[in-house]
Amino acid sequence: MDRRADPTAHPRPLLRRPWRSLDGEWQFAADPDLAGRPGAVRFDRTIRVPYAPETPASGVHWTGPLHRAWYRRPLPGRQGDRRTVLHLGAVDRVCDVWVGGAHVASHEGGYTPFRVDVTDHLGDGADLLVRADDDPRDLEAPRGKQDWRDEPHEIFYPRTTGIWRTTWLESVARQHVTDVVWRGDPRTMRVDVRVELSVPVTGARLHLRLRHGDRLLADDSVRVDGAVVERTLQVGDGGTDDRWHLTWEPGPSPVVIDAEVALVRDDGEVLDEVSSYTALRSVEVDDGHLLVNGRPVPLRLVLDQGYWPATGATPPDVAALRRDLELTRALGFTGVRKHQKTEDPRYLALADRMGMLVWAEMPSAYRPGPTASARLLREWADVVVTHRGHPSVVAWVPLNESWGVQEAATDRAQRGLVTALTATADALDGTRPVSANDGWEALGGQVLGVHDYEQDPAVLAARYATAADLERLATGRRRDGHLTDLDRAGVAGRAVVLSEFGGIALNAGHSDADRTESWGYADARSPEDLLERYRSQWAAVHASSALAGACWTQLTDTYQEVNGLLSADRVPKCDVEAFRRATVGDA
Repeated sequence: MDRRADPTAHPRPLLRRPWRSLDGEWQFAADPDLAGRPGAVRFDRTIRVPYAPETPASGVHWTGPLHRAWYRRPLPGRQGDRRTVLHLGAVDRVCDVWVGGAHVASHEGGYTPFRVDVTDHLGDGADLLVRADDDPRDLEAPRGKQDWRDEPHEIFYPRTTGIWRTTWLESVARQHVTDVVWRGDPRTMRVDVRVELSVPVTGARLHLRLRHGDRLLADDSVRVDGAVVERTLQVGDGGTDDRWHLTWEPGPSPVVIDAEVALVRDDGEVLDEVSSYTALRSVEVDDGHLLVNGRPVPLRLVLDQGYWPATGATPPDVAALRRDLELTRALGFTGVRKHQKTEDPRYLALADRMGMLVWAEMPSAYRPGPTASARLLREWADVVVTHRGHPSVVAWVPLNESWGVQEAATDRAQRGLVTALTATADALDGTRPVSANDGWEALGGQVLGVHDYEQDPAVLAARYATAADLERLATGRRRDGHLTDLDRAGVAGRAVVLSEFGGIALNAGHSDADRTESWGYADARSPEDLLERYRSQWAAVHASSALAGACWTQLTDTYQEVNGLLSADRVPKCDVEAFRRATVGDA
């Protein structure tokens, strides 16, 4: 096992083995009429996976509703007595998989990964067949910013159908590690770990090693008798130096603790080895602040929708993910709110190593109902489990602006969904605060996220100046008619974050026709005007004595939503250093 391998290049950074990518050219068939059947599909074109067929990078560039897509490619044969596991990073939205003509898996949920052991169906020339169903007009499906109309409108974008994250293979023994869950505590300098195995194991030991650079922090070995092993490892000497120098902190020098996990038979045969990592990092809310390791952190966030012109919701490559984070930091932000999509695990791995903060959000459904509730609860649980190992993730956002729970103020079932989604994050993680319904109509949670696109900085400053102002906001009704908090319980110890503001488009030089097709909450006449508006609005935020932080809308232009600080091609609209000074309050 090569400890030097770059974890940010692996499609599953928290549990790494040698892997084989299946990305590249596949056979493809569009099936908008749902007429195809396995074994009788006419593949009449190719597609470049993992790019959705709606994107130029896919080579298909499909327009209009699709409903169903088929994919096919050959798989390698069996590898002795090793097992072959197929991983699909994300397929939107209902996926069925066949190998060698046999149906091997079904999965529902377009934003989470799944895996299946395909060994018993491999043979010379066995084909992998993937079917993706995605009804574009199903408003009870979690769809995020994917438009349900034929053409993108307002703040909604082209759809993302089918495979849109890396598909890959790994070879494992029958007895192997399937999951590793870490929890580091900077107060006790201890790391709890739960290791899950593919089958119950006896006559073996599990070896766990933790390192920081060349320093061995923990070396543990325990007998295995079953399919789950739980251990607590002491890290470092517990002294002052280690408490300062072994903890993960936001900023340019976070400490990530590398981990090695090995399953070894009593006779010395190595059944499995995986690489992982963790961190000593805590997140909590106290006295109106978000605390990391017990200390308040500056929440200067930016809304990041994570789209690219040629590749849609899929990054062009890992370098593009790194570049987005570098630009985010250069603009003065301490983190991002990933908006209405789950992010590539490699992005989170980069954020872990760059000390950037991430708010993880669930893509919304748009029509309330029991089907929507069941889907959201099921997929949100998968999102939490997938993301909870990343120290950069410091908050959960299960709902945005009451999308899909429009009658939560009066409908008991919709209120129950808001509460249940919050409880799901607490039950499956419990180490991070939740913004229960970010924007307005909050119900519980430790963060009260407020969206306000007021453009007058004087009004903005007055509205959020003091704790008393925030208390009035939390107990009253907004000017748009929404309640900030459904229970009108007041701030009640929560951290109040202005989690969307700004949204200024730079429309200088655009024709009137262009203007009607683009979206922004306000228009700047020139780059200088944009910078001045940006500076004055951040000054209003910095003047508040009570806000825990704020999140600017947004990082990049995204299709017709042109209120980014950067163009869709990541070109800054003003001087980056001038933006940074305004963001941090040095302007």
